[in-house]
Amino acid sequence: MALSEVFWVAFLSTTTGFLLKLVSMIYKSKCSECSICCITCKRNVELEEKEFEFNRLHPSPKAESKADLSV
Repeated sequence: MALSEVFWVAFLSTTTGFLLKLVSMIYKSKCSECSICCITCKRNVELEEKEFEFNRLHPSPKAESKADLSV
């Protein structure tokens, strides 16, 4: 019986980890629509691209102060 419990704990942990990693990959992708099996994710990536571009052109003051301290 103990082997069965260990198997199910390992199986559920592995399955949960796989699903979390899959959701993470879908969230981080730059595609406007991702579908895997029966899961479909539609996102507005234009806003994310604008935010990334803004952050690239206007770095935060905290990032500059860290660079000054390391010199």
